[in-house]
Amino acid sequence: MDAELICYCFGYTAVDIKADAIRNGRSTILERIIREKHDGACRCAETNPSGR
Repeated sequence: MDAELICYCFGYTAVDIKADAIRNGRSTILERIIREKHDGACRCAETNPSGR
């Protein structure tokens, strides 16, 4: 279940988020996703089966 894909655009899994939180004292992945979306790199509608 930890290998569940959380972010289809950037390929982040639950394992990635947990490891990031351990390494940084908090998860910085959301910040990265927001930055990438701001830069136009989000493709959720195409890559996420639910379209979000």
